[in-house]
Amino acid sequence: MATLLHLDTSFNGENSHSRAVTAAFRKAWEAEHPEGTVIYRDLAAEPVPHLEAAAYYAGGTAPGERSPEERAAFELRGRLIEEAEGADVILIGAPMYNYTIPSTLKAWLDHVFLVGRTSITENPSLAGKRAVVVASRGGSYREGTPRHGDDFVESYLRLTLGEVFGLDVRFIVPELTLAPYVPAMAELVPLFEASRADSLVAAESLAKEPALQPAA
Repeated sequence: MATLLHLDTSFNGENSHSRAVTAAFRKAWEAEHPEGTVIYRDLAAEPVPHLEAAAYYAGGTAPGERSPEERAAFELRGRLIEEAEGADVILIGAPMYNYTIPSTLKAWLDHVFLVGRTSITENPSLAGKRAVVVASRGGSYREGTPRHGDDFVESYLRLTLGEVFGLDVRFIVPELTLAPYVPAMAELVPLFEASRADSLVAAESLAKEPALQPAA
């Protein structure tokens, strides 16, 4: 049975552009997998706590050698890692906040980043899975724009998700989302609308790709 792990991080609720696109992906994925399972975490509504020393260092102790205190400290980390390991596809809404990812997503990554298991090992436990990241942003950071090079969302997630975890990462980038609300960006509204439409189409298309199907 196929499993989708769906993470949303936008604090804008029903007005969120990243949530609209992750919802489109999920709807198409569920249509492709009517018997599939979705694990959903709204990290804005129910954030995971920042990683603390006890949970971090417990990860460096073999499971059978952990004390009761270490087992309790590691419980959430273990659960989050197992959710990721059990998923065929990891869907992440990652709006740009102040040029980088939301702190709630960073907290999730810190828990899942476990040396010798998900990272810094020859065979990361998440390697080969598909990750689809919806990286929405208020402006544009494409080559040729004034802010080109200031995007620390895609570069960071390519490193952590792709190079470290070994995931096959695909990005959907709805941009210029502030255009309808900022008078100085009014002339960019058509570009925003085109980007949003393209992002919704891309989400549905990626959800249906054969590569997203679980191995037989």
